[in-house]
Amino acid sequence: MFRRALVRLTVTYTIVQLVLFAAFAVGIYIFVTGTFDIDAAESDGAGALNAAEQGFANLRSGLIVLYAILLVLIPSASFLMARAALAPLQKSYDLQQRFVDGASHEMRSPLSIIQGELELALLTPRTPAEYERAMHTALDAVGGLTQLTNDLLLLSRGAGAELKRTYELVDLNELVRLDMDARGSSPDDAARLHVNMGQATVVLGSPVLLARALSNLIDNALKFSAPPSIVTVSTDIHNSTCTVTVRDSGMGMDDHDLKHAFDRFWRSDQARSRPGHGIGLSLVQQIIHAHDGRITITSQIGVGTTVTVKLPLRP
Repeated sequence: MFRRALVRLTVTYTIVQLVLFAAFAVGIYIFVTGTFDIDAAESDGAGALNAAEQGFANLRSGLIVLYAILLVLIPSASFLMARAALAPLQKSYDLQQRFVDGASHEMRSPLSIIQGELELALLTPRTPAEYERAMHTALDAVGGLTQLTNDLLLLSRGAGAELKRTYELVDLNELVRLDMDARGSSPDDAARLHVNMGQATVVLGSPVLLARALSNLIDNALKFSAPPSIVTVSTDIHNSTCTVTVRDSGMGMDDHDLKHAFDRFWRSDQARSRPGHGIGLSLVQQIIHAHDGRITITSQIGVGTTVTVKLPLRP
């Protein structure tokens, strides 16, 4: 598709430029010959008239040679211009295609589980316990699919003005407290979390999105650090900036993993055995950027990972 568009655009640019240069050359020739005073040349004698005609001939030859050179150069220049014009569109299309491919791949797995469990349950008569197990497995897959769909919807919202109009004052310390309370149903995870909260960290933003970003970071830290290792969540204020730090002592990441950590649907070889879709950090990054903040990751294999989020403090 882009190759055909590139050819069409190159041909269009070439034709337009050649027509414009041709019109310019003809205009120059007509202007020069039209403003030349023939009567004055004739009164000066045949020599002056011949010199004028020779000048006109040289002008025609020069314009023709220049146009011939342009016939060679303009197609190449038009090709470069067309490729430069289409480059942003092609990049956007490639990103969209990779996003669709990744989303399709991630959706295929839970859908296959649901279909397989239902088909297996209907294949032969089974006990109520077996039906219940099949429904629980299908329900878990539906939950994962719902989570993935919600993440994709959040990613599609972007950071436009419409989103920022919904912002309100948010205390990050309060979001941390609410997250800790929500994890009370899982005592093992709650026991591994250590929280160090500084002074009030009030920012302007979406409480739902920021809570989601914070939850994703804590989930990742718990997921990739084996019990009974500790995950530390800290908040602080420094130079008019609110900082949230999530630190674990898990498996860690090497330089290659760090390079792709924020890529959508990308998962390291070590992470493929863990549940997830590979869009958690990508979603967090987009949420933080939508709030004019920054997120950084430092990590070392076998030592752990530290994720630092910085958001502008609300005056």
